Amino acid sequence: MAENTGGSRSAYTADGIEILFFNIGESIYGIEIKYVNEIISVEQITVVPKIPDYIKGVINIRGKVVPIISVRNRFGIEEIPYDDRTCIIVLEFEDGDQVGIIVDRVQEVLIAKPSDISKAPDSKNVNANRYIKSIIEIGGEIKLLLDCDKLITD
Repeated sequence: MAENTGGSRSAYTADGIEILFFNIGESIYGIEIKYVNEIISVEQITVVPKIPDYIKGVINIRGKVVPIISVRNRFGIEEIPYDDRTCIIVLEFEDGDQVGIIVDRVQEVLIAKPSDISKAPDSKNVNANRYIKSIIEIGGEIKLLLDCDKLITD
């Protein structure tokens, strides 16, 4: 199931921003494709003691130890058992650091035009909102673009 998307490429095209969309429950979230290194199936996660509960542990990807974050737990959403559609999106940042995020299922990659994107609401009062960078409306559906940096570091 490994799908390498080449983590160093730009998310911006002539038509807009390339975004990978995925589900957490019934909600649809997206991340800019520039952060996506690969998509892998959930494998054995080694638990590390005394870390925040949203970090499930670490996995070894081709000799590199990568921390794994549960997006459900990070958003305060009840965890569910993993199934054959549950996967890990491995994100890679400019400094070369990698982090995996567990999502319920990956949907598709779409290009969001600037006219599809609007500013996220003020996030002072809503826990998950602080991780939302923008709101995207494509094909009559509302999708939420995540701020990868905040998701990982806040």
